Amino acid sequence: MNVLGGLMALFQGDIVHNAVALLLLAMSVGSWVVIVWKTWLLRRASQDVARSTTAFWQASDTDAAVVALKAFDRSEVVLPLVQAAQTQLEVTRSGLCLGAAGDAAAQLTRVLRDALQDSLQKLQSGQVLLATVGAVAPFVGLLGTVWGIYHALLTIASAGQVSIDKIAGPVGESLIMTAAGLAVAIPAVLGYNLLGRLIARLEAELDGFARDVRELMSAQHYQSSALREAALRTRY
Repeated sequence: MNVLGGLMALFQGDIVHNAVALLLLAMSVGSWVVIVWKTWLLRRASQDVARSTTAFWQASDTDAAVVALKAFDRSEVVLPLVQAAQTQLEVTRSGLCLGAAGDAAAQLTRVLRDALQDSLQKLQSGQVLLATVGAVAPFVGLLGTVWGIYHALLTIASAGQVSIDKIAGPVGESLIMTAAGLAVAIPAVLGYNLLGRLIARLEAELDGFARDVRELMSAQHYQSSALREAALRTRY
């Protein structure tokens, strides 16, 4: 009953007081939606990365690996790396644009870096919202408290009589806004830190996989180039 009364007190005020309460409510709903969604997303991505990398190294060639990744990589954070490297090798062999110029390993590094950044952006989406809510919500609650205390003191002054019971009620209701701001900020900060650890672990795994793919594709390119040159020497 006291909790319900505290919640009702959040919306018992003027337009500024109610706007602050609505903003805190929106922040709370938004942060909890992001926390639940990202927890599910990162758990699935963690499973996909483990299964996809295993399937890649068990495949007979890169074409078979791409087919396997399409089945295992539901989050599409591993597959873009392999497809980007595979596409770059085809561009390098064609030699028809600037993307084929220079060392093949350097070009693979470039495209894998870009593909890795795209995958990490998927994993990091929503983190900015959690960080913002965690940093701003306490100050929003404090604004509501200061505004409520200001109006409470004006009401007491207009009454002409000052007593503890007349001060405690309005000021106590205003202080609820500070508690509401902390209640909104604490889950957002905890969610940001815990989810950030999961993202950092996945980032390390994807970065290591991208390096391995670069070494593999570079070796395949140089090997095929050497075979073509040997075939040309044999022909002439």
